[in-house]
Amino acid sequence: MRNPERTPTSVAARLGGWSVRHRKTAIIGWLLFVIAASMIGGMVGQTTMKPYENGAGDSARAEKILSDAGIQHPAGEMVIVHSAEPGGWRDAAGAVAAGVRATGRVDHLQPALAARDGRDGLVRFDVSGDPETAPDRVQPVLDAVARVKAAHPEVTIGQFGDASSGKWLNDILGKDFAQAEWTAVPLALGILLIVFGALLAALLPVGLALTAFIAANGLLAVGSHALHVFDTTSSVMMLIGLAVGVDYCLFYIRRERDERAAGHDKETALRIAAATSGRSVLVSGLTVMLAMAGMFLSGLLLFKGFALATMLVVLIAMLGSVTVLPALLSLIGDKVEFGRLPFVRRGRGRRARGGRVSAAVLRPVLARPGIFALLAAGVLVVLAAPAVGMRTQSLGLDQQMSKGTPMVDAYQRITRAFPGGPAPAQVVVKATDIRSPQVTQAIAALKSEAGHSEEFGAPVVVTVHADRNVAQIDVPLAGDGTGAVSQHALATLRERLVPATVGGVATAHVTGQLAGSLDFTAQLRADIVPVFAFVMVVTFLLMLVSFRSVAVAVTAIVLNLLSVGAAYGVMVAVFQHGWGAGLFGAEPVGAIESWMPLFVFVVLFGLSMDYHVFVVSRIREARDRGLRTRDAVADGVRSSAGVVTSAAAIMVAVFAVFATLSMQDMKQMGVGLAVAVFLDATVVRAVLLPSAMALLGEPNWYLPRWLGWLPKVSHGDETATPRPVEHAIPVRR
Repeated sequence: MRNPERTPTSVAARLGGWSVRHRKTAIIGWLLFVIAASMIGGMVGQTTMKPYENGAGDSARAEKILSDAGIQHPAGEMVIVHSAEPGGWRDAAGAVAAGVRATGRVDHLQPALAARDGRDGLVRFDVSGDPETAPDRVQPVLDAVARVKAAHPEVTIGQFGDASSGKWLNDILGKDFAQAEWTAVPLALGILLIVFGALLAALLPVGLALTAFIAANGLLAVGSHALHVFDTTSSVMMLIGLAVGVDYCLFYIRRERDERAAGHDKETALRIAAATSGRSVLVSGLTVMLAMAGMFLSGLLLFKGFALATMLVVLIAMLGSVTVLPALLSLIGDKVEFGRLPFVRRGRGRRARGGRVSAAVLRPVLARPGIFALLAAGVLVVLAAPAVGMRTQSLGLDQQMSKGTPMVDAYQRITRAFPGGPAPAQVVVKATDIRSPQVTQAIAALKSEAGHSEEFGAPVVVTVHADRNVAQIDVPLAGDGTGAVSQHALATLRERLVPATVGGVATAHVTGQLAGSLDFTAQLRADIVPVFAFVMVVTFLLMLVSFRSVAVAVTAIVLNLLSVGAAYGVMVAVFQHGWGAGLFGAEPVGAIESWMPLFVFVVLFGLSMDYHVFVVSRIREARDRGLRTRDAVADGVRSSAGVVTSAAAIMVAVFAVFATLSMQDMKQMGVGLAVAVFLDATVVRAVLLPSAMALLGEPNWYLPRWLGWLPKVSHGDETATPRPVEHAIPVRR
């Protein structure tokens, strides 16, 4: 018999106890921390990656040469004019040239280029000034082209370029992410209102998650000066922060309210919540952070920025959940029921209903665990099957956006009429003397060979920066810019033409959209194995230490791999093969965004541990009270079913919002994460986990003698109300 007066000594219990005793200090300290972090971040500003920092391999080396020399890619623009008859485009093309010249905002306006069939003309120019700010200054040029388009209805006119596409994307992304952020928060709040049935109780998790994000965003700005981040990193951090922040608070508040419903006073209920759910929050938060840390091994700055951002927001949300949250609950007391919804029943009735539903599911599962384990695993394996043929690449603009959009239509028209024109390969040459006869002859030889080859388009454009001893050679690639024809042309350029010409007399590297995509994907493939291995090893070790069980640790790894595999399979089926793509408002693009598999793996492996730790902790807690393993499984799954379902609903809702955005990579991320969390909370936690643990029985808690030195950690609380064995769900033996 445990001593009811014994004080819990876990870290979570001590943190919760201190916060309750010093609640004003905890609350004011939290607010000051959030304000200070936000103000400091605003003052220093966020530093984003330079182009060469977002790449890898040969293309990144080419971009580094340009960056070191202070050479920026000019904001090039192209206007294609199509006519039904050969040459019928010339008058309109002349009007386009005159119109854009009159704006005073263009440089290097070139004579119109005719397509081979004579029905298309291409007007090329650069937007003057800093290319980084060109999207903000391109509107007069767009207006000039629009006026010509209105005046010449007999031809089809489309515009595409760095500035115009940049402006278009900025407008869309700004609208999309604002929509996502303003939709995800009300969705989470609405679900919490249903879960708690009271406005104030629902506002607490959302408020803590948002303040955690605000503080993390400020600290990310400080950290970005040492580790440059991608410009959408804050949006990814918002996604993760809202999901985990709300979940952690939900775990804590639900346990505190369950204990109050069981008859405990406020102080005792908070102490039990701190020692049980508080500990689960610390373990799951640490697991998520360690999983995210695996992205540091990727070798790509993009993932290192994601790792820094997600670790910051998870750390702050985790600490807030075990410090300021218990302080707020202690201060508010029973007023947490403020704003109660009249149509939601309270107390034990709600809990009993959740128990009846989970009991109805568990009864057949635990009666025939072998059959249900095979069925659940079979469902996940079938869903994962399409992932075997996964194809990854960096999606171009024409793949990222819907095909009916004017910008994508113009891009595709230019690609068909002038292969390689919108996204040529670029050879960057660095020499001691770029004007020397040897280098000049080598550049001329490269231009001549490319111009006479069927694998390359026209024109091959050479730009020499004599004062920096650097030359840029734009070589259009045959094909659609991404397919096998273009890839073969790029390989020919890199492996034969460049080494035989400029590569023999100077330093030469090849960059461009396709080159960067292939180099990035190759780097990912080389790095994905160590990242996967790191995440699985640290997850195994953390589960081993937390539960002192080899079986629990191995089960966690296997179940998470099945969840991730199913998510991969659904993503491939929808976005690569187009099966059911219309249900998600998506279009099949034939590939998965290259960074998606690694990112989804790391995020899901971390977030899945929220549910796993919480459910297994309740199972271990029941077993520590004296229940047999199978009865403990039934009790633990039933008692955690409501909170796991609620937490999963919030995560699925938040991730599903991102599936509604315009960009294909955001859709892929949203669908992949939402599907995986749904499967994890239903098929895995409700069926596969209990059936697997029921099959294993007492070996679930096996720990070799040589690991007996691992610290013993209590999973319950001495003052918690024990559930008698007869309350467990009856199962066949």
